[in-house]
Amino acid sequence: MNKKYKIKVLPLFYKDLDKITNYIAYNLKNKIAAEFLLDTVKLRLKERANSFEQYEKYTSSRKRKRTYYRIYIKNYTVFYTIKHDTIEFRRILYSKRNFNNLI
Repeated sequence: MNKKYKIKVLPLFYKDLDKITNYIAYNLKNKIAAEFLLDTVKLRLKERANSFEQYEKYTSSRKRKRTYYRIYIKNYTVFYTIKHDTIEFRRILYSKRNFNNLI
């Protein structure tokens, strides 16, 4: 039986997502793609409330108090941790970036 987790999204995650969707909508002039990405991210975050374990652990070069997990969504990677009964989404970044300097 899977435990149901609460979802918490940190302000930095929202800031990352806002930058990404604004870039797609205004720089690339593709508002439909930006909206589709936003909808996909929302759906995938909700899915984690039931089964966070099915995604891979992120091995960081830093020592961390909590294990980081990641989800791949299109060209982006979502990073999250688990705190008690809460999944805490921390960052969403373009997958080709150097994560060690950002996470």
